[in-house]
Amino acid sequence: MAEITQKIKIMKGATPDLSAATYQIFDESHTMGNALRWMIMKNPKVEFCGYSVPHPSENLIQLRIQMYDGLSSLDALLEALSNLDGVCDSVEDAYRASLTEGRYERWEEKS
Repeated sequence: MAEITQKIKIMKGATPDLSAATYQIFDESHTMGNALRWMIMKNPKVEFCGYSVPHPSENLIQLRIQMYDGLSSLDALLEALSNLDGVCDSVEDAYRASLTEGRYERWEEKS
């Protein structure tokens, strides 16, 4: 049976109400870190959000979220993931529609 690996871990030092927490997200890089940070910071209830890649040889990001008024940073993270998924779906739909309709630039390399 395949071993189930953890995708997200709450790091030590989080407040009990999770209004401020750092999350380790495994198997992700700057691509996901920057997109998530951008989406989380669009939420007006978020006081601070930042991410880091601790070391280039480690395939993980650390995402710090601090909320106003004791709200849950986990809720903000889950909402941002859902919103980001929606954005990706919209981009994919627009891309596929443009391919179907032939609305794209064709370029041929001349050597």
